[in-house]
Amino acid sequence: MTVPPIEATQFGATAAPVRAPKQSMDGEVFLHLLVTQLANQDPSSPMDTNQMISQTTQLASMERMNTLSATQEASLDIQQRLAASSLIGQEITTAGEPPITGVVTAVSFAQGAPVVTVGEQQIPYAQIIGIAAPAAPVPDPEQDTMPDTPPEGGDAESETAEPDALGA
Repeated sequence: MTVPPIEATQFGATAAPVRAPKQSMDGEVFLHLLVTQLANQDPSSPMDTNQMISQTTQLASMERMNTLSATQEASLDIQQRLAASSLIGQEITTAGEPPITGVVTAVSFAQGAPVVTVGEQQIPYAQIIGIAAPAAPVPDPEQDTMPDTPPEGGDAESETAEPDALGA
């Protein structure tokens, strides 16, 4: 009878997760470098205070730029949502073979980027190349579309008015 070998994963021990290196510099990396630099500096020649102030200013600038970038991304997202929402009821044309033309009936934001609905088709907002007001409906010749107008030569009320009680 053979006994299978015992593996570490059978007892809850798992392999250590692989650490992915950071691909961008952020405030955390800068502070780590600054603390390392302060801890390893030569006591007989400490760091220049002007250099430390300069580095701190650079960190503050970098944090502000990151905040500004995030704000701009949020603003772009809101602008795209407003623009896509304003397309409801408008006739659009898309890029592609063949191009799709139709009136937008709905807009969805579930997929991150806006998606408009034309008929039964879902179209990404980025594929829209033209926008136009919808064509005016053609009147049906079978229906009477003429407004009620009084006959020529007077108003309709004076011809059909009955004399009042005073005999006028």
